This record gives sequence, C-alpha cells and structure tokens, in this order.
Amino acid sequence: MKLSWLDIRSLDNDLRNAIIEEAVHQRVDAIVSDDLSSLEPLPPTVRKVYFPADAELPETFGPADVVIVDPRVHPGVAELSVRHPEVEFGRYVEIVDSSTLDDACDAARTEQFSLLNFRDPTKIPLEIVIAAAARSGGSIITTAGDIEEAEIIVGVLEHGSDGVMLAPRTVGDATALKSVVTVESAPLNLVELEVTATSHVGMGERACVDTTSHFGTDEGILVGSHSKGMILCVSETHPLPYMPTRPFRVNAGAIHSYTLSADERTNYLSELKTGSRVLAADVKGNTRLITVGRVKIETRPLISIDAVAPDGTAVNLILQDDWHVRVLGPGGTVLNSTELKPGDKVLGYLPREDRHVGYPINEFCLEK
Repeated sequence: MKLSWLDIRSLDNDLRNAIIEEAVHQRVDAIVSDDLSSLEPLPPTVRKVYFPADAELPETFGPADVVIVDPRVHPGVAELSVRHPEVEFGRYVEIVDSSTLDDACDAARTEQFSLLNFRDPTKIPLEIVIAAAARSGGSIITTAGDIEEAEIIVGVLEHGSDGVMLAPRTVGDATALKSVVTVESAPLNLVELEVTATSHVGMGERACVDTTSHFGTDEGILVGSHSKGMILCVSETHPLPYMPTRPFRVNAGAIHSYTLSADERTNYLSELKTGSRVLAADVKGNTRLITVGRVKIETRPLISIDAVAPDGTAVNLILQDDWHVRVLGPGGTVLNSTELKPGDKVLGYLPREDRHVGYPINEFCLEK
C-alpha cells in the first residue's frame, strides 16, 4: 500500500468540502493544505499536512501533524524539529537540474518525508532518487499531475515512490487515487481438486494470453468454464522438447473460459486484449495484477478436464488438447493436461459469488 496525499490548496470552498468528505470516506492518508484552519476539522484518521510553499511560517502549527518546508525560504528541518518537537517535518524539493536532483537524493536519505516535484516528464530522476534512498527509513512523496501519472509513479523501478500527492480537480479523484496506490492484491485460498474425468471435445478456439511480465515457475492464471471453480494454468516457463520457453505466456484455454482480474472480477478469455489486467497467482495463493500484451486466439483440438473440490463443487476447464499445455498441482507439480487421469490432484480456486457482467454478486445463478 502506497501513501495517498490530496493537495487541496487551490480548491474553492464548495469543491474543497466535497473532496474532503470523499477523501475521509476513502481513507486517504493525508490532506495537504496551506491553511491551518482547514486542517482543524479533519478526523484523526487523516494525517494533516501543512505545506505553506514559499509563505512565511507561523509561530505555531496548530492541528498539523506534518509540516513540509522549502529550505530555499524556510529554516532547515533539523532546526525546526528542535523548535517544534510536537510535529514532524519534511523537505520540499523541486527537481529541475542535476543540482536539485542531488538535493532530492539527500532529502530522501535523511528526512522523514520528502515531497518531490519533478518538472520534466521523464521518470529517470525519480528512479535515481528511489535508488539513492533504498536503505533509508523515510517516505518519498512525489507530486502527480493526474491519475495516469500517479499510476506510473507508484511503479517506477518496481518499488515505486512511497506515496503520491495529487491536486484533485473533481469529486472522484480521491477515490481514483486511493485505487491507484492500493497496488497489492489479496492472496487467494487455493484448494486441491481431484480430477474425475477427461475427454476429447473436438475443435474450437483457444486463447494464449501473452503478458508483459515474466511468470515464476510456480505461477500462472486461474481459468475455468464456470465462475465458481477455476484451475491454475501454468505459464510456459518450463522447458519443452520442441519449442523454446515463453515465460510471459499462459496457454489458457477455450475462449468461453473465465479468468480473474482486479477485485475478483471475472473476464472471458475472448474479451482480453492489449492493456487488460489479469490476476497472476502462484501455488501458495500469492497474487499480483499483470498487464496483457497480446491475446492469440487460434483453432485447435480441445480437451475437457472435470474435477471436484473437497466440498463437492464441480470444476471444469477446457484446454488445447496437446501434451505441452500444462496445469499446476500441489507443491508446484507441473502436470501435462493430456496425461491427467481420475484421481490426480490439481490446484484450483472456488469463488463464492455468482457473476453479473463479471462482478461478484449474491444472486441465484445456475451454470452447467
């Protein structure tokens, strides 16, 4: 989870009040203001950040939890911390050249909070700051011009900035920012499924999902014919005798099949496309969202795999009928789909809710 800071300094009163209400509801981490009185009514669930920019500092900081200062116009953080031990201080740096980049690296290494504003659109300077502060205990907060930039910032150099500060333009921006900084996906409780039957079901279209990420050897995506039961299909990370490995690919199954994306929403394999997001899972149930680079749909012979969960839930998966298409079993065992037989164990997942346009919903729905 990254930190989400909302900068309300430029908002008029009506929009400010609406956005603050939204931000509190979304559990945004901090509200940033240059007016101490506007921080006063905020609840204790929100960090109150006073950022006066180039204005003179007041004698006391009232409700503020954190004060961000600019060393070009204010005393240094060390001096202020001695004079005002009741609040935390951070340093603001605008990065415009190599000298200010050095200042940003120093702030990131030494301050509890570093609020960084990169003038140029390249993210190389942010990468340098993140690398320079790799062993520090402070938080790097980077300003973003919009939600798209915020999403890029949290992914820079894999680790990303510790947080993002956004000046919202409308109601909804606080919700969008909170969604962007919530980069972690929840683990899934995988279960062992017992294969009950396999059968050759003739020709059909299957989808290979090529992603922009390398999969681990015990990682793949969950795929199933029905929304309440899926099997873990392994990526092509394991050697094959007649073709090179493609560790970015999952030969995922027939085009009607479901797979999971964010917030346990399902998508048909047929509707995935460049830029779609799918949920990768490993054999321990750890998950991460990854991006689809391409989906290849081609006509191939298909095989149907039926399995049953310990609670009796029936699960089905239809795959390309070929030895090199594989699924994962307990402990990361790699199983060739055409060699599966009744009694074999595979790993799967049992979503509990039915689906309406892919979203979980508690309603009656019969799939067969």
